[in-house]
Amino acid sequence: MADSLATLADLVRRPSVNPMGRDVSGPEYLEGRLSDYLTQRFTAAGIPWARQPVSPGRDNVLARLEATQEGAPVVLWDAHQDTVPVDGMTIEPFVPLVRNGRLQGRGACDVKGGMAAMLVGLDRLQSLGRPRPVTVVFSATVNEEFGFSGARALARLWRREGDAPATDEAAQGLLQAAPLAAIVAEPTGLDIVGTHKGAVRWRIRIHGRACHSSFPERGSNAIYHAAGAVLAIERLAAELLSRTPDHPCGPPTLSLGTIHGGTGVNLVPDLVVLELDRRLVPGESSRAARDEVIRRIADACPEATIEHDEPFVEHPGLPEGGVAVRLGGRRLAERLVEAVERLGRRSTIRAARYGTNASVFAAAGVPTMVFGPGSIDQAHTADEWIEIAQVDLAADALVAAVT
Repeated sequence: MADSLATLADLVRRPSVNPMGRDVSGPEYLEGRLSDYLTQRFTAAGIPWARQPVSPGRDNVLARLEATQEGAPVVLWDAHQDTVPVDGMTIEPFVPLVRNGRLQGRGACDVKGGMAAMLVGLDRLQSLGRPRPVTVVFSATVNEEFGFSGARALARLWRREGDAPATDEAAQGLLQAAPLAAIVAEPTGLDIVGTHKGAVRWRIRIHGRACHSSFPERGSNAIYHAAGAVLAIERLAAELLSRTPDHPCGPPTLSLGTIHGGTGVNLVPDLVVLELDRRLVPGESSRAARDEVIRRIADACPEATIEHDEPFVEHPGLPEGGVAVRLGGRRLAERLVEAVERLGRRSTIRAARYGTNASVFAAAGVPTMVFGPGSIDQAHTADEWIEIAQVDLAADALVAAVT
């Protein structure tokens, strides 16, 4: 039976970088190598599995460990396969290095540590010397970091809205109806996150008119127009911090993530593209939030030609009380807390400022909670790491929660 360290190292040394909407390619991008590893692992363990194609080169992987009792409830364990890019990292991203009880590497914390805990948990459940009262379906979803398309495809299996694509057939054989509850792996420090923010993200295209830079007055500089838009975004971002500051998830936020414009120093640029991230307090309207940004930019740049793309990410967050939608969800969260505390660590149900696949599953009618080893403070960092002991504790707690 594989241990937590060996499993985590296996996951980290298999790159699964999300391109994040960029036109890039190479051996480190997309989740294929990790998907292959998972299917090989499940085949060796004799656990039924299926791949669910989501987009070219990107498949969700599902595995199902049956309960030993008929009519047992189904609980979903989900962990995303993708990681953020490795630009600016100060360690070798795909060489798992163990030092002072920590394992370093891209994805070690977000969220291959959580995935390792779930995989080891499946191993331990399979080898239990007593009955298993719950069926566990494990899902390794794609594209969580930039669009949640893997989670949406997974939820399609039980929502059955319209005609399902033929590529869903194998996966649907493993998850034919909505699970009783879902646990989504993220670095929560072994707490249970029962509510978190949503987000709406989109691109803004600010147009100008190109010309030779020796006659800049003949053109219209898109960067100058974009500067006005950036200042308007900055002012609104500051205002948002004073709205609902006491909300458990924190106030709504607005962040300008990328800016691209110009093709050469001797050309007046005709296009600038901005990417915005507007984080939503649960219950806040994504449409209203986006419309407010659009109005502020229009007021600040009345002479500019500006286009707002449709959002490439839009999810409502995990609502307060989400784990209590059904009694089974609340009890599962309580069992996780109890299991962690029996293992000697303090655990609580709390809120978070970030977003996860949990919001997609909750919107599809499944009571969902977020749980896993590691701290969000180490996620996406230049020297990303996780405490190995927490991975093992998380595996034990997951097993205890369903037995």
